[in-house]
Amino acid sequence: MNYLLPTATATDEKQRNAQVAVLPIGSFEQHGSYLPLITDTVIASIIAKEVAKTYSLLELPPITISCSHEHNAWPGTVSISARTLFAVVDDVADSARRSGVSALVLVNGHGGNYVLSNIVQEANSQDNRMALFPSGQDWKDARAAACLETTMHEDMHAGELETSILLYACPELVGDGYETADWTANDRRHLLVQGMAAYTSSGVIGRPSLGSADKGKAILASLVHGFADVLRVIKA
Repeated sequence: MNYLLPTATATDEKQRNAQVAVLPIGSFEQHGSYLPLITDTVIASIIAKEVAKTYSLLELPPITISCSHEHNAWPGTVSISARTLFAVVDDVADSARRSGVSALVLVNGHGGNYVLSNIVQEANSQDNRMALFPSGQDWKDARAAACLETTMHEDMHAGELETSILLYACPELVGDGYETADWTANDRRHLLVQGMAAYTSSGVIGRPSLGSADKGKAILASLVHGFADVLRVIKA
């Protein structure tokens, strides 16, 4: 499970003396029949690991359960409240500061964690440096760099993007059936009220059949490159 947990020692971190930490935040929710419940956690951890390695940052272990209430109709999905997620992130940020870290980047793998934007805004209003990554624009740039055929809106869940990242980084987690699981539901205006089950019976909204390892590699490369701008801003 080396794509989930950092293995550095205290001595390693003393020598690194990182001023910025990255905290991956995933979820434990359904991703159709071919991707695991830990998909978002794996993706957030992979991104965090790559940027930490590239920019010599402190890589923290992931938060593995978050706000997945829209997926409650499927077995296995487990959530915590937005207020609990807020409290956990706030505690982690406070502890990291006391350990000498001057800035924290939340690497979010689950689109339903809306509260993270509020956490970051509030932290910076109190002069506690924090950023949220990837932004919507970062994902758009990564999609363009990888020549994905779907849009962010069309490819909402367990689709081309998520399947591609896992096919590249940990193909052993991708099960059979993604090639025939495409499902689109572009009008989802009542998602917050009705949840995902109102728009998909399989749990999929997107086109996983278009996923490939090459696209996953390009997505990650674009995100790692784009992270440099986050560091520039957060250290300013």
